[in-house]
Amino acid sequence: MQFSVWAVFKRHLRNGKETCMMDNVSVINMLTLSGLSGTRNYRVTLFVLTLLCYFVIWLVNVTIIVTIIVDKTLHEPMYIYLCNLCINGLYGTVGFYPKFLCDLLSATHVISYAGCLLQGFVLHSSAGADFSILALMAYDRYVAICRLLVYHTVMTKQRICIFVFIAWLIPFYLLFMSTITTSASRLCGSHIPKIYCVNWLISNLACSASIARIIIPAFNYTFYFGHVIFVVWSYIHLIKTCQSSKENTSKFMQTCVPHLFSLIVVVGSLLFDLLYMRFGRKELSQNVQNFMAMEFLVIPPIVNPVMYGLKLTQIRKRIFKFICSRSSL
Repeated sequence: MQFSVWAVFKRHLRNGKETCMMDNVSVINMLTLSGLSGTRNYRVTLFVLTLLCYFVIWLVNVTIIVTIIVDKTLHEPMYIYLCNLCINGLYGTVGFYPKFLCDLLSATHVISYAGCLLQGFVLHSSAGADFSILALMAYDRYVAICRLLVYHTVMTKQRICIFVFIAWLIPFYLLFMSTITTSASRLCGSHIPKIYCVNWLISNLACSASIARIIIPAFNYTFYFGHVIFVVWSYIHLIKTCQSSKENTSKFMQTCVPHLFSLIVVVGSLLFDLLYMRFGRKELSQNVQNFMAMEFLVIPPIVNPVMYGLKLTQIRKRIFKFICSRSSL
């Protein structure tokens, strides 16, 4: 009897310790970002350059957005999609640059668990929305060139609104599910070897593996890889169609080349960072790692509006006309 009571007591004591340990794990609510550990000597210079880059991103994107909104002649499907692409560029950078600029001026680089999940959600959903909008733009060019006679029947205002709504809704929903799955895990670590939060790195801190944390990201990657395949297929069809007509060739060079270039930039930047994050070599310097991590947050938000602003004649004329009118005042 005494042995039985002692065994029960030890079992309760052991269960209490395990519960205590689990409670301690769940207490982790602050995470550290180690990407800026080697930037102490030139942190001020990096802050100025980053702030300048962020200013340029806002300048070029807001210029395109305001030009399209104000000028009613630009209220066409291609320009509406471009406006959403620029809005998404600002949305994605808001999730990174303010926090990064604060970290450059701070001696400690920490972020709350909730803030880390929010940052990961914003960055991932922005990348997904990029692919969705670029796929819409590819479909628009396909209908405009290959099915010109039914273009205005297909691209009605109602359908454009639905397309844009879906292009934003799907990435938000997919990444919301991924973030909820990640947030349900208990953390056994608090160190993120990057300058910003990524859901995959947060999942690596979990105490136990989860099938949902594997299936959902795999589905997301496959889903957006399908977007890329669709865009590539549409452009192969476009190129074949444009070879038979000089007018179509001119239209392709004017409107499709910027879009194709934007797709290459976005896919290249994201793929570069994703492959490095999954399979990269740790021997690379921290500065190189930071550059690869920031690439898709620097190049596409600047290149996309600049490319379209210079290549698309109507937007270029409206911007130059506005600048000239202001300078003459």
